[in-house]
Amino acid sequence: MGKKDDHDRELERLQERVVDLQHRLIEGGRRVLILFEGRDAAGKDGAIKRLTEYMAPRRTRVVALPKPTERETTQWYFQRYVAHLPAAGETVIFNRSWYNRAGVEPVMGFCTPEQTDAFLKQAPTFERMLIDDGITLIKLWLDISKAEQAKRLEERVEDPLKRFKISPLDAEAQKRWDAYSAARDRMLEATHATAPWTVIMTDDKKVARLNVIRAILTALGEKGVKPDGDVCLAGDEAVGRLNA
Repeated sequence: MGKKDDHDRELERLQERVVDLQHRLIEGGRRVLILFEGRDAAGKDGAIKRLTEYMAPRRTRVVALPKPTERETTQWYFQRYVAHLPAAGETVIFNRSWYNRAGVEPVMGFCTPEQTDAFLKQAPTFERMLIDDGITLIKLWLDISKAEQAKRLEERVEDPLKRFKISPLDAEAQKRWDAYSAARDRMLEATHATAPWTVIMTDDKKVARLNVIRAILTALGEKGVKPDGDVCLAGDEAVGRLNA
């Protein structure tokens, strides 16, 4: 069998375990919240698609919030996210989350340094409240090399089927690479202790998608599905590898 066949077989095996696990989560009334964060073009959409492909549609929600309204900008920063938190037996996946305040917003000047400072102080407390209330919180950071990001961003422009992936901010991802790296490192350091981050390198999309599912299964207590390759918990090791 070729590599593609091996990949497809492993993906199907992992998806079957996701379905089996979700059945038990629903039966047990578990509340699961998964945050997908990462650089532009790191493969969040594709990973989420493979993860949720066979999950229970009425018990699984993918949340990708648009730009906040004028009214929402005057609210407590976490307020618009609270409405989407999971109820018993639900799995909610945020495709970008409150961590916009630690990444794109400060890098692009959409918030003040003081607002970012306040967020980094409040986020661990907010997440501790979620965990103490019984929510299982899983945080994934998907990263990518600068060269691979440039390649994927160029492919978006050339492929008419990827029209909806194109963003006015795409060009800034390369121009502000170092600023995004610094923001990421600060975020990982400030928000890892309470609810740990799992960092996954995604230059190889297929391997990354498998590792995303393995990481989630492992975080939910499944055995024998440990991620393989460029995956690690955040901290000094992760930052060192990301900046290598």
